[in-house]
Amino acid sequence: MRNKLSVIQSDPEILDGIPVFVGTRVPVQTLLDYIEGGDRLDDFLEDFPTVTREQAVAALDLASEALGLHASSSR
Repeated sequence: MRNKLSVIQSDPEILDGIPVFVGTRVPVQTLLDYIEGGDRLDDFLEDFPTVTREQAVAALDLASEALGLHASSSR
């Protein structure tokens, strides 16, 4: 899998710096909105075919890590 940090970019020239999936103009927040709304990952990927499954999973992993939801290996 590619480096998780390489799946999201924020560039003032792309959607005024809103974080998007690299190589797309799809905001990462859109994925989070889909999941929060009860939609499946496959629904998001079908609606936004420029985002790969690998990118979406990596972004969800990053969000989970940022919230401290990943279990520590020392437990």
